[in-house]
Amino acid sequence: MQLPCTSEFVGVARLALSGIATRMNFTVEEIEDIKISVSEACTNCVQYAYEDGSLNLIEIDTYLHPTFLEIIVRDSGRGFDVAHALSQPAREAPVPGKMGLGLGLTFMRNLMDVSEVMSEPGRGTTVRLVKNVPTPTHASA
Repeated sequence: MQLPCTSEFVGVARLALSGIATRMNFTVEEIEDIKISVSEACTNCVQYAYEDGSLNLIEIDTYLHPTFLEIIVRDSGRGFDVAHALSQPAREAPVPGKMGLGLGLTFMRNLMDVSEVMSEPGRGTTVRLVKNVPTPTHASA
């Protein structure tokens, strides 16, 4: 899925992933975790990837595996030093007037089973999110 890199389309990404997760039998709580994580990844694209005023895209790929849902959120924007961003306090904003990157990265890491961020200054950012499909439990008689 390709969406304009604007805040108005973050909700579209949330809805699309919510629908996919529902069909994979994730719980309501797990679906919320997925929606929050996708929102954070997309919001980081909106806030940091491109110069103000430029119209660019967020690319979102989803892969439905038998035991997990894999989501890739990608931009081709300015990128950043991941190690530096993770070492900074979450409230410190790398761009004046914008929330710090660290808080969103922390949410994704805590809400998903796998959260990987790959970025290179000047070459864009890719976020890989994985949520394991819940294992059905059987009540013993």
